[in-house]
Amino acid sequence: MAILRFKALELASQRKPGEVASTSQNISDYFGENVFSKAALRSTMSSENYKRLLRTIESGDKVDRHLADAVAAAMKTWAMSKGATHYTHWFQPLTGATAEKHDSFFDLSGDGEAIENFKGSALVQQEPDASSFPSGGIRNTFEARGYSAWDPSSPAFLIENAGTRTLCIPTIFVSYTGEALDYKTPLLKSLKLLNDAAVPVCQYFDKEVNKVSTTLGIEQEYFLVDKALYEARPDLVIAGRTLFGHSPAKGQQLEDHYFGSIPSRVHAFMVDFEKAALRLGIPLRTRHNEVAPNQYECAPTFEDANLAVDHNQLLMDIMDRVAERHNFKVLLHEKPFKGVNGSGKHNNWAMSTNTGVNLLGPGKRPKENLQFLTFFINTIMAVHTHADLLRASIASASNDHRLGANEAPPAIVSVFIGQQLTAVLDEFERTSKVPMEKGDNMYLKLGIDRIPEVLRDNTDRNRTSPFAFTGNKFEFRAVGSSANTSSPMTVLNTIVADQLQQFRKSVDALIESGMKKELAIIQILREYVAASKAIRFEGNGYSKEWEDEAASRGLSNIKSTPLALDVYERDTVKKLFTEHGIFSEVELEARHEILLEEYIKKIQIESRVMGDLAVNHVIPTAIAYQNKLIQNIRGLKELGLEDDYTVSTVEAIKKMSTHISTIQKNVNAMIEARKVANKIDDARERAIMYNEQVFGYFDTIRYSVDKLELMVDDEDWPLVKYRELLFRH
Repeated sequence: MAILRFKALELASQRKPGEVASTSQNISDYFGENVFSKAALRSTMSSENYKRLLRTIESGDKVDRHLADAVAAAMKTWAMSKGATHYTHWFQPLTGATAEKHDSFFDLSGDGEAIENFKGSALVQQEPDASSFPSGGIRNTFEARGYSAWDPSSPAFLIENAGTRTLCIPTIFVSYTGEALDYKTPLLKSLKLLNDAAVPVCQYFDKEVNKVSTTLGIEQEYFLVDKALYEARPDLVIAGRTLFGHSPAKGQQLEDHYFGSIPSRVHAFMVDFEKAALRLGIPLRTRHNEVAPNQYECAPTFEDANLAVDHNQLLMDIMDRVAERHNFKVLLHEKPFKGVNGSGKHNNWAMSTNTGVNLLGPGKRPKENLQFLTFFINTIMAVHTHADLLRASIASASNDHRLGANEAPPAIVSVFIGQQLTAVLDEFERTSKVPMEKGDNMYLKLGIDRIPEVLRDNTDRNRTSPFAFTGNKFEFRAVGSSANTSSPMTVLNTIVADQLQQFRKSVDALIESGMKKELAIIQILREYVAASKAIRFEGNGYSKEWEDEAASRGLSNIKSTPLALDVYERDTVKKLFTEHGIFSEVELEARHEILLEEYIKKIQIESRVMGDLAVNHVIPTAIAYQNKLIQNIRGLKELGLEDDYTVSTVEAIKKMSTHISTIQKNVNAMIEARKVANKIDDARERAIMYNEQVFGYFDTIRYSVDKLELMVDDEDWPLVKYRELLFRH
């Protein structure tokens, strides 16, 4: 194993920046060239069918058979003109990854002639095997039928792989009996729900509004490690994170990596994957070094939420493929290295109208600011009411490692809005005034004559806040870097829509009683400001003082995934999702079961890898090194050279023996705990057992292994060390 480590280090040291094809093109010249865009549609369809399709997408109506045949023919013509020979329905099962089954355009005619064929029926629906995807008991193994169905609102695209091209058609994925087996189906339902709830509220202020879209910008953090070093770490390969590894002398404490000069190899990789992403219509604009060594970030501009989610799933796949060409491995695990920053996927969420108004952006006039406050305060109220549900939406075994440290928000859900907006809400609650104006810059008046206008952003930033307002959007920072962001966005859309519906009912009731509309709106908003005050927090989310204060406010601090997921069993949550048609009770129970099983399996895999590395790699190495020291001491004693060195070496041997014994004892206990847990039928109880018992041994085992790393000769240590993983690029 030590030989493998040094071979990997030698390979990594010889790497040169990968080749990137130079181009004099502007990005705008090739952006979206591998997307079946509106321009591609227009060039391959009749004008009548093109307009019909756009109207159908806009209205959300079902595509009829004639139109489906026309679109399929246009897609085939376009895809084949670019070299595609196959097509696939591209969907997002509950594994968290994407899935695809490729079919050829090739077919045989009735007289046996070879032809290329792609009918509307193949575009609209396919039948992938549903038995082997997670279903939470909805489908038995012998019940294989499932359906993927075309999502016209997300454009088809071409994936290039190994010199070939495949037409990918974004779809939903449902069971034979109609239950959703994917992330996209409930997301689409939640987007429609939010539109239906937001439009009537918008019409209090502007009768021209007839559509509200959810926009989303997803920042993606990730680590890069050399491929050879990655392959020499079995825990990285199998578990996605390092289960052992002593902190290097230098980590991120000098803060010299953040926004630093991008290393040449990394830069070549970034340019390469960005080109591939841009050609697929993913609007990447930002790249930079993140805080931890070998940690980076990319970020796109805002898009429609459904498309943004599709693009993020696609982006993670592209990054992984391109990294192979550059002899890198992308690590998307939320906490691949202990003691340095974890990685998140910050979700920047807002709502916009068909009239071009960002509903979370303050306006120029008091009426516009009342509209802003309406959506701003309702969102805060929704988070206050359903904080535990938001926490559950980002829960996973991997994200549990990240929450609450190194710039990741804590498990306590709170909302940060900044000092200025806090003062605005406090003043609004007290006086009923709408104290905001906007000119070329943001101007805030707090309704007090002696307070001057302030020419700066209306919020600061708080990196310890899970849910922060950042000027014209909310940033949900708690989402993990490997997650499919559909889950938290489905929850956020649903709770805000539900809150807006309640708001409208309350306002309409006051209007019907004779109160003026503006006064009715203000009265209900003032009630919400007071009712949701506990969720607002401006301070340090990492502090012990905040934990104590949050508890006094009645806020939950659920640190483990199995307990966080309990919220899905609450009657209020079941009612929320079922009444709005996002999930049936069966679907909700199934997802709860799937998330518990996923947690169990991840801890189980980590436990097995940890035991294997500790017993078969670390302990033999430590014993072999002990024997070297023992032989050395014996030789010195035979020569009569006993001194302080031999005494200290004997003490080191004793310490090593203690650590070896501790490792062996706790690995055995961990295995026994795993056996006990595996006998438990109830998934929740089994997950809790894995969390409290099996996972409970991890830190003890790791502590002794990491101490041995410092004691064993560097030439003998089998695992690639942190200083090598974090500082080779």
